[in-house]
Amino acid sequence: MNAVRWWQRAAGLLMVLFLLTVGWKMRAFIWTAVQNAVVRSWYPVWGTNLRDIPDSEEGKRHRLAGWKKQTQGEADPSYYKYLEEQEVRQEYMDFLAQFSGSRLVDGTLLGKWNGLVHGSGRQGGGETDEERLYSAGKNGEKTERANPAALVDSPRLRKKLEDYDYLIQHFFTIHPTASIDRSLMNAETFLSMDLTIRKDEADGPQILIYHTHSQENYRDYAGSDGKGAVVSLGEELAKRLRAKGYQVWHDTTAYDMKSGHLDRSRAYTYACEGVTNLLQKYPSIQVILDVHRDGVSEQTHLVTQIEGKPTAQIMFFNGTSETPDGPIEYLANPCRKENLAFSFQMKWNADQIYPGFTRTIYLKGLRYNLHLRPRSALIEVGAQTNTYEEAVNAMDPLAQLLDQVLTG
Repeated sequence: MNAVRWWQRAAGLLMVLFLLTVGWKMRAFIWTAVQNAVVRSWYPVWGTNLRDIPDSEEGKRHRLAGWKKQTQGEADPSYYKYLEEQEVRQEYMDFLAQFSGSRLVDGTLLGKWNGLVHGSGRQGGGETDEERLYSAGKNGEKTERANPAALVDSPRLRKKLEDYDYLIQHFFTIHPTASIDRSLMNAETFLSMDLTIRKDEADGPQILIYHTHSQENYRDYAGSDGKGAVVSLGEELAKRLRAKGYQVWHDTTAYDMKSGHLDRSRAYTYACEGVTNLLQKYPSIQVILDVHRDGVSEQTHLVTQIEGKPTAQIMFFNGTSETPDGPIEYLANPCRKENLAFSFQMKWNADQIYPGFTRTIYLKGLRYNLHLRPRSALIEVGAQTNTYEEAVNAMDPLAQLLDQVLTG
């Protein structure tokens, strides 16, 4: 009898230990279930401990209802951010409803907006849900008929751009070694700056395309004639810009090669000399584009879909000639403001008509030959993990963005 009782006690103890172990392993699941049960049953009279409410649709509805009743205490900052995003979304939806049926907004756009509201994600250098509020103007093949700026030109969104921190967070990435004058970063100034040129008044090349790093390649294509795939890509961009009526000079010089060997240590110095000579030869050049290919981790694939085609994402790159210690005096950059506006206007348009196409504008401390002309841009097209086809597919939307800014 005593032996039986001993085994019963031992078995009971083992069962308790087993349940405690399982409970500890499943504590997150159990806690979520308890939270859901409490929210469904008791939240209306429970209070406003917003931090503990699960991030479900039902939880959000309860939070929205309870927020207005809250008269004291501090809500979770992330919840205020959520409410702010909801307010922006609602304003945008009201705007779309106002123009429903017009040529600016059709069912396709509304469908894309519905997808934005109900789904989110982040891929590579892509954008968050809130950032894509500026991307909802994508209108398929009708982009040339629509006015992209009108789709997001609401007082609420413009007001947010006045906030320096918001502007930097959503449109720029600043390298730790770089700095930028706070007064220079003004979205309204960037958007209002006239960067147009006249196609019909050119007496020589208007646009120069070159490659500081001419040996950069893509996953499945390494170029030809001793030059990397990025040089072939530059010619694809030149063809598209010529088709739009621009006179383009494509410089295929290998500035990163010296005596038959790869030498990137002085590539920007060699490129500066070469481009300066071209500007002296062709003073009609008003736009300079240094086309590159980025380098990322092998797990990163910078790609999006544009008109059904897999398309490499692009990134505009600007040099600030300034570090956290102050301006770099020997790297004067008189064109910094205009070139920041050039990049910003293209990204602004891209976020509306080609959502997901552009990554945030990257700022680094040196000047990267962007001081030679206003309307200069260093453009990273995809990375080594992209295919050449994906990079070529990026040339159509890039040419369109350039044309929109240059024609106003």
